[in-house]
Amino acid sequence: MSYSRILSGALLALGLLTGTALAIGVDEPMADPAMEAKAREISRGLRCLVCQNQSIEDSNAPLAADLRHIVRERLAAGDDEAAIQRYLVDRYGDWVLLRPPLEPATFALWFGPFALLALGAGIILWRRRRPGAEPEAQALTAEERARLDSLLKDEDPA
Repeated sequence: MSYSRILSGALLALGLLTGTALAIGVDEPMADPAMEAKAREISRGLRCLVCQNQSIEDSNAPLAADLRHIVRERLAAGDDEAAIQRYLVDRYGDWVLLRPPLEPATFALWFGPFALLALGAGIILWRRRRPGAEPEAQALTAEERARLDSLLKDEDPA
C-alpha cells in the first residue's frame, strides 16, 4: 500500500470528522441588536437541560440551541421575559430556571444543602460530646514509667 493512499485515506477521515463539527452552526442573531441583547439576557437565566448547571447561552448542546431558538421566536412574536419563562416552565418545569422560585415545591432546592450541612455538623458535635466518646487516659504503671525513662535517656539528641 502506498503512502499516497494512506495519506488520502487519512485526509478523507479528517474531512469527515471536521465536516460534522462544521455542520453545527452558530445561532443566527436577531436583526435588532436590542432584541438580540434581550434574547441573550433571557438565555443566561435558563438552565441547559443536558449540561445542568450551565445556561443555555453558554451551552453547545443541541437542546440548548433549540431553546435559544424558542426564546428568539417567542421574543420576535412579542412575548416578554416573564411570558417566555412561563412557556418554558410549563413545558419543562421549574428545573429549566437557573434560579427557581422560592415556593414550597422548591424548598428542598433552596434549603436542602444548608439542612444537610447543619445535620452533618450536629452529628459531629453529638459524637464528640457524648460520654465515652474518648477513652480516659490511664496513668502509667511504675514498670511502664521506668521503661519510658530508660528509653528517653538512651535517645541521642543529635
